[in-house]
Amino acid sequence: MLTVSACPIDLRKIELPAGRTLTLRDIDWPEFERISSAFGERSRSRLAYVNGRLELRMPSPEHEKVKRFIAIAVEIWLDALNLDWEPYGSTTFKREDIGAGIEPDDCFYVQNAARMTGLRRVDLQVDPPPDLAIEVDITSPTRLEAYAQLGVPELWRYRDGTVEIWQWCEGQYRQHTESSVLPEMPVLEGMALFLPRLASESMSGLKREFRDWVRDRLTSI
Repeated sequence: MLTVSACPIDLRKIELPAGRTLTLRDIDWPEFERISSAFGERSRSRLAYVNGRLELRMPSPEHEKVKRFIAIAVEIWLDALNLDWEPYGSTTFKREDIGAGIEPDDCFYVQNAARMTGLRRVDLQVDPPPDLAIEVDITSPTRLEAYAQLGVPELWRYRDGTVEIWQWCEGQYRQHTESSVLPEMPVLEGMALFLPRLASESMSGLKREFRDWVRDRLTSI
């Protein structure tokens, strides 16, 4: 049960339509855990929690297509570079001691791939945060402060039709034109070329074309 102004609300009665966001304020850690569990068991919702504010987001079909293509592109680039990687999808990353939690749209371990291989649970008290997180800002803006609290080193943020690369540096996120996870790869160029075509072309066809494009670019480096 969730209590708002002394009025208990049964979480099972809350419906969050696709593309909508529910914001709850003054939520303590036990309430966050309870709400997170209740929604996580029955929906595709994503959450962001920091400083007592909890956002629950329900992705739209457009959101899911963009997220999926960006993740596919990352996998193709990593394989082309012969890098080891572990996908952790929309795993819930949280730390009670700093009061923050986040469920990225997608994420990867690359530099820490070997360390995270085979793990069934993530404990950020001892495990590192993902090396790369992906957020698609169609439903609502990304909570950069939640990622900052958890120390995620690189975040790709899609908004207004383009991808932005944000890296944690000297105590703040700064926007960059190159990825530290995919060195020397033309990330922004590739995203600008292919993402707009999702609205009219098939994912399978774009995936095949993107793989060929990456192969051609690597041979020219």
